[in-house]
Amino acid sequence: MTRFAAPIAEQIWDMKYRLKEADGTPLDATVEDTWSRVAKSLASVEKKPSEWEPKFYKALEDFRYLPAGRITAGAGTDRSVTLFNCFVMGTIPDTMSGIFDNLREAALTMQQGGGIGYDFSTIRPKGTVVHGVAADASGPLSFMDVWDAMCRTIMSAGSRRGAMMATMRCDHPDVEDFITAKSDAARLRMFNMSVLVTDPFMEAVKADKPWDLVWKGEVVRTVQARALWDSIMQSTYSHAEPGVIFIDRINKMNNLNYVETIAATNPCGEQPLPPYGACLLGSVNLARLVHFPFEKSAHVSEAELTELVATAVRMMDNVVDASKFPLEAQAKEAAAKRRIGLGVTGLADALLMTGLRYGSEEAARQTEVWMKAIARAAYLASVDLAKEKGAFPLFDADQYLVSGNMLQMDDDVRDAIREYGIRNALLTSVAPTGTISLYAGNVSSGIEPVFAYAYTRKVLQKDGTRTEEEVVDYAVKMWRDLHGDAELPDYFVNAQTLPAMDHVRMQAAAQKWVDSSISKTINVPEDIDFQSFKDVYMEAWDSGCKGCTTYRPNDVTGSVLSVEPETKPELIADENAGDVIYMTEPLDRPGELTGQTYKLKWPDSEHAIYITVNDILH
Repeated sequence: MTRFAAPIAEQIWDMKYRLKEADGTPLDATVEDTWSRVAKSLASVEKKPSEWEPKFYKALEDFRYLPAGRITAGAGTDRSVTLFNCFVMGTIPDTMSGIFDNLREAALTMQQGGGIGYDFSTIRPKGTVVHGVAADASGPLSFMDVWDAMCRTIMSAGSRRGAMMATMRCDHPDVEDFITAKSDAARLRMFNMSVLVTDPFMEAVKADKPWDLVWKGEVVRTVQARALWDSIMQSTYSHAEPGVIFIDRINKMNNLNYVETIAATNPCGEQPLPPYGACLLGSVNLARLVHFPFEKSAHVSEAELTELVATAVRMMDNVVDASKFPLEAQAKEAAAKRRIGLGVTGLADALLMTGLRYGSEEAARQTEVWMKAIARAAYLASVDLAKEKGAFPLFDADQYLVSGNMLQMDDDVRDAIREYGIRNALLTSVAPTGTISLYAGNVSSGIEPVFAYAYTRKVLQKDGTRTEEEVVDYAVKMWRDLHGDAELPDYFVNAQTLPAMDHVRMQAAAQKWVDSSISKTINVPEDIDFQSFKDVYMEAWDSGCKGCTTYRPNDVTGSVLSVEPETKPELIADENAGDVIYMTEPLDRPGELTGQTYKLKWPDSEHAIYITVNDILH
């Protein structure tokens, strides 16, 4: 009997997480073998591996705890890959040599499978005089084009999409160009982009005050704050980017604000990180924890949830010791703070199973209850680990306990941290979990609503075509198994019809007990008026969210999901047209290729780029 709740779940496992020989011969015969491999690998760093391996297996069994895909695919293998999903890279120096040193580090990180985030605010604005060189600065956007080309090249060498996040402060002189950069459908397609919005800027927007754009403490020019905000809103209204990150709120609430300043996030935004910070993710599958689903007595057992969270925290802490890192600076940063990001998936399905309408006040309250239970369990589990293995090296009780996030924590948790320390500086984060949610039977992703009761998902095949797989939501399938063709209750809602403010309500409810951040997309209808669209972002700010990302259907971005399937597979004409799950290995290439190498040199500079273009003949 299969453990998989849907055919696409088994397909995802086989193509993305199942260990195989180089020739494709499976080494994991079953998904149980995959769970055993991961459990054994993460238990190997324990003093008593045999004690913890079965406990780790139990957590993984039946998809109750879902480590990030990198862990499931890479743990217990001899591959030279990192188990961390993403990284924020080092601060970019405002020098040509420093910029290209950072480009090299980015390439090495992506080569091992890590997505990257960068703050480009540290590069001087376009037109600034470069002393000692008879030229003006080309500005950060020109260098982002170089990063984009690098990412595209690295992506072509493997089966996973490259992923990058670019951020820029709202007071950088080039922020207006940054805001509109992706209005060109062919530009910067490897980047997600977000503006770092400060508290003073939001206050200036509300008061309609002037706003200075500055470089090195000098005002370059002044704009109206509200006009700049409207520019951000118009750009994301038209083509879904940039997102907005409330950076002062992030730094104020950060448990580690006494030793770090954050200026960037991982590509999906759920992990604001310092320079060389690493993104270690895992998710509790709430949909698998509901007892008596769709009955009046439906509930999640707090005792069961607490036990699962404690095991998950221990497993994630062990990843810090078990993983390889692309750069030594990343390894040192991870060891010094032991930051993890435990979140949830299947939230919307769990709400449906307990009879609650996603987006309602009752659902928001229940979400807050579950997220607080997870936060408490995670922090107390980390305290227990500190007793056993020691606190993270940079722990300082007095400074740690006065951060914005820790001030709201329950007194018993704060007292335990003060007495024993804590193993992991930050513990909670909500990732988008798109692929691992499919692997778990198509449970609802992260804290997102059910996308649709049934939909199609594009899958890239080895012959270069996309086929479309029909997928039924986990909770909807369970309802149908129990009740047949009976009409779905009226509390069954999905992303196609959910009001935007209900999205915001759910994000804000979850954020209260998440110490990092949340990756969430607020779907809005194409016909939403501009003022209502802007109101969504202002409500996200007012309700305590750490960022806001929306998606309004447009011609610039594609979508991996569609509710109305196309029956005919289409040949890939544009590798960036829409989002794709890469299910197969890349096409075989011969050992030798014919091509040409081009040298591109900056005027009056010792630096040059060499670009090689090869031809693959079919």
